[in-house]
Amino acid sequence: MENYHELERRLGYEFKNPQLIVEALTHKSYKKPYNNERLEFLGDAVLDLIVGEFLFHKFPQSDEGVLSKIRASLVNESGFATLARAIDLGRYIYLSPAEENNQGRSKPSLLSNAFEAVIGAIYLEAGLENARSIVVRLLDETYPRIDLDTLCKDYKTALQELTQATHGVTPDYEMIGSSGPDHRKEFEVAVKLDGETIASAKGRSKKAAQQKAAEIALQKLRKERG
Repeated sequence: MENYHELERRLGYEFKNPQLIVEALTHKSYKKPYNNERLEFLGDAVLDLIVGEFLFHKFPQSDEGVLSKIRASLVNESGFATLARAIDLGRYIYLSPAEENNQGRSKPSLLSNAFEAVIGAIYLEAGLENARSIVVRLLDETYPRIDLDTLCKDYKTALQELTQATHGVTPDYEMIGSSGPDHRKEFEVAVKLDGETIASAKGRSKKAAQQKAAEIALQKLRKERG
């Protein structure tokens, strides 16, 4: 875990109350009297407003349906995890050793929650304008192009296109298992290439788990290709 002052430099914002950023970076597994869940709740609402306003001004000719779809592609676990990775947020999160060993710093859900919490903390301390300027800058830097076609691309389709081009085969998806009560069941899916598991992920539905696994596999294969 790195010193959070480097994160402040990446954000372009220095906290006056250090406890706020510490709380925003504290995962519940760290076993402190506080964690980032309340700030995550606040940040989620703040980000929904900021991104909605950003898209409203960016696409003056688009109707409500198109704007809603683009926002849904940005305001979700995958979208926030992408922004979190852009500032290398995973390096600064306070985690338990068990969560650390479980690759917690790279989990999309954990990164997304921490990003929401950090934005919630900035909003709480410095107001909407400061939070907006940071989020809009990150959006502009992270997404060179924001439109429906680019953002709503299906990860499974993108992975299939890539593996066909590089390996001459398409990936297979295998159900590993499920856990949790019926009303909050979570499914785990592995994506395989030539019989070898290259990624796995969990989701609230089989389809969501497949999409997450495909996204992770895409990132891995693209990184390997350089």
